Amino acid sequence: MKKIILTSLFALGLSGAAMAQAATDFAAVDTDLNGSVSLAEAQIAWPDLTEEAFTAADTDGNGELSVEEYDALVAASAAPAAE
Repeated sequence: MKKIILTSLFALGLSGAAMAQAATDFAAVDTDLNGSVSLAEAQIAWPDLTEEAFTAADTDGNGELSVEEYDALVAASAAPAAE
């Protein structure tokens, strides 16, 4: 399942270079300090982040990224694309 999500992030146009360039820690991206990252907050940090990639990273489907989901998104962006 995790492999599918990670592959989906790249397939949906989220490039590793774009994420790596804008990668920031969770606390800096969570600008409203509510303990999660919304699509709007994420797109401020990563302007190239698509709604589809965000939704794929939001594994519990609550519309926001938890620390764990955020960390997985950052890790996926740093990993080389599968051949």
